[in-house]
Amino acid sequence: MSAAIPRSNEHPPSDSTEHRFIEPLDVLFLRGNKLFGDPGSHGESLVPPWPSAAAGALRSHLLAQDGTDLAAFAKGQITHPSLGTPAAPGPFALTAFTLARQCDDGSLQTLHALPADLVVTDKDGDKKHIQSLRPQAPHTGLLSSSGFAQVPVLAETERRKAASGLWLSQAGWQRYLNGQLPNAEHDLVKTSELWAIDSRVGIGLNADTRSADDGKLFTTQAVAFQPGVGFLASVRGATLPAQGSLRLGGDGRAASSQSVDHQAPKADLHAIATQGRCRVVLTTPGLFAQGWLPNGFQREADGHHWLNLHGVRARLVCATVPRSETISGWDLAANNGKGQPKAALRSAPSGSVYWLDQLQATPEALGKLADSGFWSDACEDTHRRAEGFNRFAFATYDCI
Repeated sequence: MSAAIPRSNEHPPSDSTEHRFIEPLDVLFLRGNKLFGDPGSHGESLVPPWPSAAAGALRSHLLAQDGTDLAAFAKGQITHPSLGTPAAPGPFALTAFTLARQCDDGSLQTLHALPADLVVTDKDGDKKHIQSLRPQAPHTGLLSSSGFAQVPVLAETERRKAASGLWLSQAGWQRYLNGQLPNAEHDLVKTSELWAIDSRVGIGLNADTRSADDGKLFTTQAVAFQPGVGFLASVRGATLPAQGSLRLGGDGRAASSQSVDHQAPKADLHAIATQGRCRVVLTTPGLFAQGWLPNGFQREADGHHWLNLHGVRARLVCATVPRSETISGWDLAANNGKGQPKAALRSAPSGSVYWLDQLQATPEALGKLADSGFWSDACEDTHRRAEGFNRFAFATYDCI
């Protein structure tokens, strides 16, 4: 009979959702999955970083705050009530992670990447114009590789230049979820108002002498956030410290963590259940067994993809999914605490949009699915679920 793994005396897990505003205190190196360090290489930063970066920082802070023996935890010798063990994660789960900034009145405003079905173009001077893609059946004379009867179409009468470097304000995100086009004048925020890129030059070291090697200059991008700009992280299944300092991103740069009250924008689930159709928008990258197709969808005998998950059944009409991204990372607890790279996985990017009709679900079932994310009860990957992947928001079907 094997000996039980001892449990530590930390705070018990929480059933409620806690929110933390994470504000950088220094420039951040938010590295993606691309190698750098070779002569002439360039290390790009990823903003916002993958949710796993925030999950790792918050979990490390929780372990340190509780006085947990980190070496014993990494080896699986201690079970934390909220975090479990590295091999068997506990109830801790990051349920939301997005950009945010504090307003002059002290309130917190979230900022969201533009969904894939919104197209922003330059109009006159610095003015912007917002349009939305809409599912339409293609003309009988048009052929494509799409397996759906409808495709997302942008109907416009004139060509315009696409605009970039823009984020949706919290008010604009709420309008979008309600089926309204965001206000181009008031709901768009420029990247330049949030952060700036600071390129840093690095020098490769000789592994034997630990001195600078000739001809091994490389550059990395440091992200300098404006005052009051940071991230909002929402966590369920753990009682986090109310405030403290985190090590965030490459080189463990400092960031503060502060408990905040936040009411996330949501669509009217009663209206969606009554209408029998909706959109699903990924708010974090999706790591799905079927690539771009979320967990819970299966092709049935009628040739359509149907969602059957957590009491929700619906037919997939069409989707707009940008080019896939590769998600990896570094596992600090693996290899007996020595660390090792995480497996590289292709993901459906944040902002991917899926249109559903023939929806059969109660508002309660829709709420449960939104709270769970695209994870089955058995859970396809408990580690990635804890890190905040596969999260989404419901929106009304049409965006007018």
